[in-house]
This record gives sequence, structure tokens and C-alpha cells, in this order.
Amino acid sequence: MNFKGYYMDYSKMSATVILTKIRKGELRVSEYINVLLERCNCYKNLNAFITLDSEKIKEAARHADQIFESGKILGPLHGLPVVLKDNIDTAEMPTTAGTPALKNHQPKKNAPLVQALLDAGAIIFGKANLHELAHGITNNNYHFGPARNPYNPDYIPGGSSGGCGVSVGAMLAPVGIGTDTGGSVRIPAALCGIVGFRPTVGRYSQEGIIPISHTRDTAGPMARSVKDAVLIDRILSGKKGEITPANLKGLRLGVPRVPFYKDIHSSVETIVEKALLRLEDYGIELIEADLPDISELDLKAGFPIALFESVIDLNKYLELHGSSLDFASIVAKVASPDVKTILGNQLSDNAVKKEDYLEAINSYLPALRNAYEEYFLKHRVSAIVFPTTPAPAIPIGEDETFILNNKTVPVFSTFIRNTDPSSLVGNPGISLPAGISKDGLPIGMELDCCFGNDDELLSIALAVEEREPGMDSPELA
Repeated sequence: MNFKGYYMDYSKMSATVILTKIRKGELRVSEYINVLLERCNCYKNLNAFITLDSEKIKEAARHADQIFESGKILGPLHGLPVVLKDNIDTAEMPTTAGTPALKNHQPKKNAPLVQALLDAGAIIFGKANLHELAHGITNNNYHFGPARNPYNPDYIPGGSSGGCGVSVGAMLAPVGIGTDTGGSVRIPAALCGIVGFRPTVGRYSQEGIIPISHTRDTAGPMARSVKDAVLIDRILSGKKGEITPANLKGLRLGVPRVPFYKDIHSSVETIVEKALLRLEDYGIELIEADLPDISELDLKAGFPIALFESVIDLNKYLELHGSSLDFASIVAKVASPDVKTILGNQLSDNAVKKEDYLEAINSYLPALRNAYEEYFLKHRVSAIVFPTTPAPAIPIGEDETFILNNKTVPVFSTFIRNTDPSSLVGNPGISLPAGISKDGLPIGMELDCCFGNDDELLSIALAVEEREPGMDSPELA
């Protein structure tokens, strides 16, 4: 079904544009919400949502209109619909984490970041599909069904925040909040042709989010523009002051060919190399300098930390929520085979041992952090730039392996290869749309900064976005 004309115009508009129209009285919230809900109904086949309560959303929209008509606004996000990944606590909707054991899990209160959005006047526009328990990148959820890429519904949208990627990429909603442990905001952003921002760990509250790893986890906004991501960041971080586009003339960006550009898909290589040429045209100085040690350090530290902490952190979350469930009882009902294997290992003799975890935390992680810090200092770069993923989206069902450059490679470790190292040290990163492959699939380009330099990263991304040619919207059937 083609969705054109008047409705398409509103659905294509960015969050900042929509908010301006609402504040000027040019658009009623109810009118906008109805447009989006009709679009959601047209494209149910994309399976972006686990929970979408149209009547509650319409009621919230009517309330926003009544407040506006009384001469007031609810806050800086007055009437803006925001999609939440379904591992973020909501008091009025279940929080399932996409897994059978939690399908009726009803938190008693909102996560702090949800409350911050509501206090700013946002409307929670449903709970988005995700890879089960956020442990994967395909979003082929065996219980709730796969989320589907808006550019080709036979292909994955990326994960684990795939439903958010689909909802924003397919223009079902203007912004979403995903979570990112090793790439779960940036990977679906790249594969769905949108912006995905992973902040420095600790910038946003992690309370009230079903966890994987307290060392690595963070929420992050997913949007159709950097400006919209900045808008949401100001609310979730509580930071004051405007972020303005950076001066790109003379800005130094590192280009670590090793490891980020090794053995990547030809479409990714072509599009990212063109993007690098554009960056130079913008006045940016590209510094070719490798980061050779980080892949090995990430391999030694990344999985031991994530897997060991997953047991501790999930049990702590369940206990805090007064649940009768524990890690083992949740894993027993996991529907997706890949997740069942990963988490089941933590209940077997193959579980990460405490001494291996401590070595990862106390030895390999500091070494990885030092490698990044030394790189930025030695080469005097403000950020590094690289392909977000080594390949475009792959067909749904290729859960374990796929073919890359005539070789069979593992899906999970290949797709997180570029996003995982900075996740482990907690650095901020943002994936920007870089172009469309010859097969019509989006490709993402990532910028990473040092720990805590989120405002600088967003400033650079704003300036780059102002000059980039933009992406074609998906032609939805």
C-alpha cells in the first residue's frame, strides 16, 4: 500500500519540525498521532512493536491538545511521540524484553529516563520489538516474530534495538529510545538509514532498564536527524545549554584502517570511501593511523565482562522488582536458539569464571581504555570515523553465519566488530547515514569521541549532517 500525500508529509517531518508546528498551533497533536497510527496500521508487516495501545496514545494526544488550548504546554517535548525499546520500564505497559518469561512483567514505576520524557511533555508511543533479552543483532525474535527492515522487509533491521530502528526508519514515529551494550543502537540505526547515538556510559540513568552489563549498558536516542538526537539527549542527560555545529575547517578525524576497514563488504567500502572524500571537501583533515591492538583486547575483555555481569545484573533487576523469577527460570523459557545458547552457557560448566572476569576488568579493559586515550592524544584527533558495520543488512533467517567476501563468517561477532570496542570502554559514538548500497540497503558511518566528550561528538555530527546529501526514504510496499 502506498502512503502518500498529506499524511506522508507529516510522517516524514523531523521531531524538531513537528514540535515547532505544534507550538505555533499549525498542527494538533491528535492530528499528528492519528497520521502515525494509521501508518503503523498500514505497515504492521514490519512488526516494529510488541505493545501499541492506540486508545491510550490517542487519549494522551487529546490531553496535550487540551493543555495547549488552555494556553500552556507540557514541556519542551509537548506532544512528541517517542517509541521505547521493550526492555525499558513503563508503569502503564508491560516490559517484556522480548522474552516469554517476562511477557506479563509489569513494572510498578517508570524508568527515570521514561519519566524525564513524560515530564518534558512526550507521549510514549508503544514498546518496540527487540532481539530477545537484547542479546543479538538480527532482531529475529522467535517469540514475538522478527522485526523487518523498512528498505527490504525480507532483511534484518539490525539489533538488538531493531524495533526502534524500524519505527523511526519507516516513519512510524519520529524518535525512539534504544539500548546499546555492544552496538545495539548504532547497528540498527546504520541498517535502517537513521541516526543512532550511544552516549558515554553513565550520561543517562540505567535504572529501570532490563540489563546485560552495568559496565557496558546505556540507553541511546534513535532519530532521523542529529538535531533530533540532540533534542532528546538534552532531556535524558539533563544537560543545559545549546549544542551548535562545529567548525569543520581543520578538524582532525582519525581513520583507523586497522581494524575498522579490514575485510568489509564492497558496498560498505564504496560508500564509506565516498563519505571520507566528502568529509575532506568539508575541510576536515583525515589522519590515517591504525588502532591495531583493540580487537584482541576487546576479544579478551568484552564477552567475559558482558556474560559474567548478565547473570548478576539480571538477578538484581528481578529482585528489585519483586519478581519470583531469576536468571535460570528466564533462560529456561527463552525462545530464540541463539540467545538460548549464549545464556544457557552461563548456567553450565562453560560459564565465565570469576577469575576470568576479574582479569578482564582489571587488566584487559584498562589496556583497551589506554589504547584509545593514547590514540587520541598521539594523533591529536577529535574523533575517529569508520563504517558502523562491516556489511549491509542480511536476509532474515541467517542467524548464525552469512557470506562476506566469499567467506562464511559468524553473524553476531562480525556485525559488532566495529561497534564493540568503544562500547566496552564506555566511549560515545554516533552512527550517521552514509548512503545506499546498489541493492537498496542503507550503510552507516560512525564517529566516536573520547569518554565524556559527548557534546563535542554531537557538535561534529551536527556540522557533518548540515553538509551531507541526505538519504532517500524507503519505498514501502
